[in-house]
Amino acid sequence: MALTKERKAEVLNTYRLHERDTASPQVQVALISERLNYLTEHFKNNEKDHHSRRGLMQLVGQRRQLLNYLNRKDSSAYKDLITKLGIRK
Repeated sequence: MALTKERKAEVLNTYRLHERDTASPQVQVALISERLNYLTEHFKNNEKDHHSRRGLMQLVGQRRQLLNYLNRKDSSAYKDLITKLGIRK
C-alpha cells in the first residue's frame, strides 16, 4: 500500500491551490513524489522486484512531464514546488 488516506489528505492540504483542488500539477507532482519515496524505500528491502521497478520508472517519467508542463506555464510555481519537495534541478 503506497499511500494511506491520512497521508494523501496531508499532501493535498499542503500543496493544493484552493479548497477543492485535487488535480493541479502541484498536487499531482506531490502525490507522485510520495509514491516514489515509498517505492525507493521498498527497493531497499526488495532488490529483485523488477516489476515494481518498471512502475517506478513510469512514475518518474510522469512526474517529469508534469514538472515540464508546470515550468512552461508558471516557472515561479515550478521553482517553489521543487524546493518544497527537495527535487533536484
